[in-house]
Amino acid sequence: MRTVSVLLRHELRLLVSLWLWITRRAQRADGERAFGYGRGQGAMMAGLVFVCVIETLTMSVLLRDWPTVHGIVLALDVYTVVFVVGMHAAFAVRPHLLAADALRVRRGVHVDLHIPLEQVASVRRELRMTHERTDGELNLPVGSQTTVTLQLSEPVIHFTALGRQREVGTVRFHADDADTLVAAIKQARTVPSTSPAPPE
Repeated sequence: MRTVSVLLRHELRLLVSLWLWITRRAQRADGERAFGYGRGQGAMMAGLVFVCVIETLTMSVLLRDWPTVHGIVLALDVYTVVFVVGMHAAFAVRPHLLAADALRVRRGVHVDLHIPLEQVASVRRELRMTHERTDGELNLPVGSQTTVTLQLSEPVIHFTALGRQREVGTVRFHADDADTLVAAIKQARTVPSTSPAPPE
């Protein structure tokens, strides 16, 4: 039942993302800077949607003499198109977010990792095209590449798509403008505290 519940929440988030994309809104709060990561996947997603539409039209012609089967296949094909567009929409409306005290690393509806900036030991621009699954590391490639690497002073908890917990101390992810994001994180980490100094 837990798996079914997780999958239903996933589908609901895709539909919400699609609605936000259509209405040109993004999921972020005031004071947060947004950094996109899905620019490189636009052409691939458009191509995938095109293939799905062609398949839908082809199957409609082939199954026109079997109305029941045609209806089932048509519903599945339409759902597939909505699913693919929803994935692209989720990338667009759920960007990485940088606040004064934390970074939220996201990837569509699958990942939303909250990282306090005080736990960021180092951040660098690093292009990687291959990633191996390793304990304590979280790799979030887009188009098979990551461009930013975070080393944490202490691990944070990452929840997988099915709700399992993992402790991660290294996070690699993609950002369309990695240089600007890295510079912004470094600047946010070095901003002096505004709390009053203790009396002498």
